[in-house]
Amino acid sequence: MKINSFLIISLVIVINVNAGTLPQYASEKHMGVATCSSGVCHGKSVEDKKENVMLNEYRTWLQYDDHSGAYKTLLKPTSKKIAAKLGLKSAHTAKICLDCHADNIPVEKRGKKFQISDGVACEACHGGAQKWLSDHKEPGATHEKNIALGLYPSEKPKDRAKLCLSCHLGTANKFATHRIMAAGHPRLSFELESFTQNQPAHYKVDADYEKRKGSIRSVNMWLTGLVFKANEQLALLTTKQYTAHGFFPELSFYECHSCHRSMAVSRWPVERNSNNVPAGTVRLDDSSLVVLISVVDSLSTKSASKLKTLLKDFHRSSVNNKQSLLNAAQALQQELQKLSSSFVKKKYSKQQKLNFRKKLLLDASKGYFRDYSSAEQLFYAVETLSLDLNDFNKYEAMLDKLFNAIDKEDKFYPSQFQTLAKLFLNKLP
Repeated sequence: MKINSFLIISLVIVINVNAGTLPQYASEKHMGVATCSSGVCHGKSVEDKKENVMLNEYRTWLQYDDHSGAYKTLLKPTSKKIAAKLGLKSAHTAKICLDCHADNIPVEKRGKKFQISDGVACEACHGGAQKWLSDHKEPGATHEKNIALGLYPSEKPKDRAKLCLSCHLGTANKFATHRIMAAGHPRLSFELESFTQNQPAHYKVDADYEKRKGSIRSVNMWLTGLVFKANEQLALLTTKQYTAHGFFPELSFYECHSCHRSMAVSRWPVERNSNNVPAGTVRLDDSSLVVLISVVDSLSTKSASKLKTLLKDFHRSSVNNKQSLLNAAQALQQELQKLSSSFVKKKYSKQQKLNFRKKLLLDASKGYFRDYSSAEQLFYAVETLSLDLNDFNKYEAMLDKLFNAIDKEDKFYPSQFQTLAKLFLNKLP
């Protein structure tokens, strides 16, 4: 998509504030998993409780973390079929696949022990260890010094969001297009805090961790993830990805289930979903934004009203022309940027978090989350809040019902989800 250089610069500034260079594109060499995995480093069979880090991180990654098997996925029959449909020689040698299924750095940045077959390995997330490998374990080493030597600051919400979303959403350089999904690749889905919690932990946020790296509250990580994901989606609309495939724009930016659903199930829009766009229109995915708006609405009706207006303009422009869509995307990004810093730093009271959950379920009970993607994000949100509020066990049965309603996307029924949200809402004090 062609837009003026000023607009490109302004969007890049908005999206990259306080986020570091991704490990894949940084200058440091990646030395390979073998440099971290010995029994005297991070390869112990069990946690070493005498040290300030666990030292069994490699074992946890290898045995329990799906990232370690990301490359092996490319060798499976399904991946071979996808590659054949796309005209690729093989999935496990194609850059378009390796960019997310491995630590696919240039050959000249690979150390002697580096193996692409290790998948999404240590340095894919923690940064090339060329400069910090020998220093990070020495007396007097600090986290700040390690970062200066190339360690990626994954403990910072915006940096973590940027890192995770670079594969779980995509960037201008690597992107799972609608064509790739048509060949058989699964739909991409992501929510920062839920995915963080579900990943096998290879660190503990204890007093020592907090001293070295600080800590981020669960709700803040969740809200930062919503803002950053929405920002990334809006920024990607300005890239060639959006218009690189002929007459139709890149369809993976849209809510998949606008088309991929049973024709027997009504999706007639209610107030939130319509956004002044005619029924039957294929809608851009706004799942992170609508959850965010519900949260903001419980804090400031004025701010929420501004976001609602901007989102309506965004959807209207999507059926108008490309330039108006770009302008609307930029306006949304600028408004989101105002919220970003406060979401990272602000401490929310218990009552505010209770209000977040109640407002989300209230909007869900009104049918504001009738498309699958927004219902999925609604579940992640309510689950995160319930865990943070320490009343998960009290509402576990209702959470299970909400999860079962979105567990299989081809069996998602909006009216059922709406009813369950209302039942959940009625159980809250």
